[in-house]
Amino acid sequence: MDFFEAQARAKKRSARLVVLFALAVVGTILAAYVAGVMLARGTLSTGADVEINGQMWSAADLDGWWHPRLFFGIAGATFVVVGLGSLFKWLQYSTGGSVVAESLGGRRIEPGAANPAERRLLNVVEEMAIASGTPVPAVYVLDDEPAINAFAAGLTTSDAVVAVTRGTLEKLNRDELQGVVGHEFSHILNGDMRLNMRLTALIFGILVIGIMGRTVLRGMRHVRVGRGKEKGGSALALLGVGLALMIVGYLGYFFGRLIQAAVSRQREFLADASAVQFTRNPAGITGALKKIGGYALGGKMQSAHSTEIGHFFFAQAFGSFFGGLWATHPPLPERIRAIDPNFDGAFFEPPEQVDVARESFVSAGLAPARPAQRAATSVPPVLPPAAATAALAAAGTLTAEQIAHAQTLVDGIPAGLREAARQPENVAALLYGLLLADDPAARAGQRRFAAARAPEGKNPLAQLDALEPWLRRLPAAGRLPLVQLALPAVRRLPQAELDALVDTLDELVHADGTVTVFEFALQKLLLRTLELGRNPGAAIVSFQSFVPLAGDLSVLLSALARAASVAPAEAPAAFAAGAAHLPLVRAQLAFVPAADLAALDRALDRLAGASPAIKQAALTAAATVIGHDGRIEVTEAELLRAVAAALDCPMPPLRAA
Repeated sequence: MDFFEAQARAKKRSARLVVLFALAVVGTILAAYVAGVMLARGTLSTGADVEINGQMWSAADLDGWWHPRLFFGIAGATFVVVGLGSLFKWLQYSTGGSVVAESLGGRRIEPGAANPAERRLLNVVEEMAIASGTPVPAVYVLDDEPAINAFAAGLTTSDAVVAVTRGTLEKLNRDELQGVVGHEFSHILNGDMRLNMRLTALIFGILVIGIMGRTVLRGMRHVRVGRGKEKGGSALALLGVGLALMIVGYLGYFFGRLIQAAVSRQREFLADASAVQFTRNPAGITGALKKIGGYALGGKMQSAHSTEIGHFFFAQAFGSFFGGLWATHPPLPERIRAIDPNFDGAFFEPPEQVDVARESFVSAGLAPARPAQRAATSVPPVLPPAAATAALAAAGTLTAEQIAHAQTLVDGIPAGLREAARQPENVAALLYGLLLADDPAARAGQRRFAAARAPEGKNPLAQLDALEPWLRRLPAAGRLPLVQLALPAVRRLPQAELDALVDTLDELVHADGTVTVFEFALQKLLLRTLELGRNPGAAIVSFQSFVPLAGDLSVLLSALARAASVAPAEAPAAFAAGAAHLPLVRAQLAFVPAADLAALDRALDRLAGASPAIKQAALTAAATVIGHDGRIEVTEAELLRAVAAALDCPMPPLRAA
């Protein structure tokens, strides 16, 4: 699966990054040590002893250049400052990508108040999220930024955001916008977002030293130096300390930015290529790049915070210093020629005005083009076994076929349900409606319970009545995509309402004493996404070996075999087919006749802490079990996607080849 390979590559890049920054910190320590020795010598030349690291030093103590006490004291202080600075920035970002977007003045798009351009952006993001199997990211607009630029930020796919500038909305047509969003989804799926966060935190840690020096120097402007040798010497010593800190800090920052730029430039070529692969439309992303090159402002950001996260952006967000050494993105002509070798170097030429008598805003490139009409296609209720393995193989990737399939699924969802899914005030009733039983008596009981648990001033029954005609028209294959569309609105709920929603959903699921496959899938997808969104650190690796998880793997394959087999007698054979894909632990696996969805839930909670290699093997085995009888029904596809979501693997919807 490409997804797990991409995550492994991201971890290797992170390890190399840590090594490079460790070298930058070592260089900072050496520079600080040299500055410390010179500063101390200058102070001691006056004949007075100086206290350094709690000890008194004289001029004789600083003969030569190697002084272990001074070196280890400066090294320890540097590590503390850099470590605390990096930790501060990391904790600041730990709440998710929304912090980054809002720090730049981003405004979250509210679906109910979105204008046509914002609605077009939401549609593109939703289609790509459903196609890739990831939670739909929150979408932000930087209203004060007229340039063409965008970025994705977050620690996991569950707390990711996609942000675009006002210029991107106004100047790009739909194909170009899709190319830009595809580029950003590449960063989401390849694990680049977390790496970007680490880059920013590490660089900030080194920068703190320079900020401390700058603060000292600024403070000196308000200090009056009194008469007398001692007072003048103290002031000069303080001035020297501030200057030394600023020089050392900004020297380390300089090399840190070099590392940042070098890492970023290589990843931009990959993201461009991925966007072409996703959309099968090279003209989309090249058109966006040509417009960036053609408009005078290009991709330049106005916010002072943009330089801090310059490597997040789609295009170069600030002027490049030092001969391009700090450039976080390759030159535009290089990026375009990597996609279109025949590029002649001519960028887009923006018209000064549009002659509406002869052309339209669309043909002039100043307004979005209308998307081509898509042929109406239906999603088959039964899929071949190869659909499961194909979907898992596509985890972490996007293709034009996947995006087209996602568009078909979204088109099949009634418009009223799509709107309700995007609105926090309606999303609870929508999810309740998906869980209402067919039996009239059970349904009435569920409705009464939902009304009794509703927050004060809320009336879910009226909302359920309004949604019911659309829910009856909802295809089975559109249920989980609808839940994906609802996730951003669910995350926007106040904590008290969110807690009430989760509790009510659990009661509705268990109201009739049984848990259906769809009920399990909805609850697992929702809860795991919310958990990772609140606490990205929940995705930690606790198991590196198959052996401690043998019992959980047995339950996983047994529960899937029981749920997917037409006849109970076929379940052991389906289990055996899946177990064959786990040779390292095959001898310890045993079919569990009593394995049900409740047992599966407990097993998945433990398997979520497995290493990527174990998760990959487990999902391959699970797909084999699901397709063992030669057919995959919609409910079975939903169950497999729920298992993938529980194991933090973004699995796209299953589709026929």
